[in-house]
Amino acid sequence: MTLVAIIMLPFYIKYMGAEAYGLVGFFMMLQTMFSLLDFGLSPTISRESARFKAGVTSVIEYLRLFRALNLAFMLIAALGGGLLIIFSDIISTSWLNFNVLEQEEVVFSIKIMAICVALRWMCGLFRGVVIGSEKQVWFSGYNSGVATLRFVIVMPVMWLFGFTPTCFFSYQLLIAVLELLGLYLKVRLLLPAWDDKRSAIGWSFKPLLPILKFSFTIAFTSSVWILVTQTDKLVLSGILPLNDYGYFTLAVLVASSINALSMPISTVLMPRLAKLHAEGKKNEFFDIYRRSTKWVVIVAGSAAITLALCSEIILLIWTGDAVLATHAAPILTLYALGNGVLAVGAFPYYLQYARGDLRYHLIGNIGLVFFLIPCTIYSAYHFGGIGAGYVWLVLNLIFVFFWLGYVHFKLEPGLHTQWLGRDILLTLLPSCLFAIFIFRFVKDFSDYKFILIFLMKICYQKVFIYNIILI
Repeated sequence: MTLVAIIMLPFYIKYMGAEAYGLVGFFMMLQTMFSLLDFGLSPTISRESARFKAGVTSVIEYLRLFRALNLAFMLIAALGGGLLIIFSDIISTSWLNFNVLEQEEVVFSIKIMAICVALRWMCGLFRGVVIGSEKQVWFSGYNSGVATLRFVIVMPVMWLFGFTPTCFFSYQLLIAVLELLGLYLKVRLLLPAWDDKRSAIGWSFKPLLPILKFSFTIAFTSSVWILVTQTDKLVLSGILPLNDYGYFTLAVLVASSINALSMPISTVLMPRLAKLHAEGKKNEFFDIYRRSTKWVVIVAGSAAITLALCSEIILLIWTGDAVLATHAAPILTLYALGNGVLAVGAFPYYLQYARGDLRYHLIGNIGLVFFLIPCTIYSAYHFGGIGAGYVWLVLNLIFVFFWLGYVHFKLEPGLHTQWLGRDILLTLLPSCLFAIFIFRFVKDFSDYKFILIFLMKICYQKVFIYNIILI
């Protein structure tokens, strides 16, 4: 999915223009910010689906919880989407900076964004059920199909009807409807049948009461984390002209591929850890935890280091625009390294999620937001994207090396030294050596196509070597 989005990105900028793509970047930021309204409900239904599969929750309890969450999602989607539509004029005139686009076109695009964001957010409930039921193979195939429709098929559609924001966002609305419908039908197949008329499922928020503490803890930490990861994008969207914001979004999107590489592992890991903890299988629990850490380091860590050291060359190969590559490369370097650290820094959260106790995650996020948000706002205003990138990298490093050590010590004494030393640093060492060699090697070549092939060859070799090591 991420590969498709990244490959298609230069075409959007070429045919739509940098300013119109800045509007697309604003749309992506809105989708993430809308997750603030989740209130921890999506991770909760995923965990409860895993517990139901493990036999801990009864059928009637599970169905009542799903009904309650379904009602909550519908109400919140209507509220959030409605507010975005109401304030679309104010957003276009008082926040976004544009020169080429017409105001009516921007307002219309924001209104369509609002509906798309609400529909895609509604999918979160159904994704939680699918993931918690450990149907990741189907989910991956479905997401790939939707991503192809969203990012690839949109090009011939715009070729027929015009490379305008109106055409782009109208098409995205159609795909959002299809995505929601497909997930809904899949969930109907996964939900257990219930035909006992003596115990009606009903429509009530009461089933939410026993899980409110867990859900609100996730909600608060998720909200903090969204603010942490999106504050720079929100601030810069109001500071930079839309064309410059489009270039910033491009660099950040490429760096986000690091998180996307680790996401499939975390998607599989979280429900499995919850199931193993419910079954009391401690040895298998920590074995999977540490092996998954190594896999994330192998895949995401290797990509982060390579992107950081070869950022300008990769951007030049990808876009063919030397000016863009020169300006975006420093931002890509910082965000790639920061996202690489973030990919492994999320693991103690998975540990706490499986245990159903997010106390340390909550405390850590409060401390992180206390420093990160004001530093990000200050750096973004005074130094732009590069300043925000430095803050992102440095504070993530501090968080992983110090706070996560304390969390591991409280949850499983003796785990952190092995986890940080053997599972992360030792596993990452070959990637560092490979990347330094690549960085030194490609400086002597002007054939960028050869360099791209060489980079891909090295990446495949690394994964192959690591597979042998793990076996």
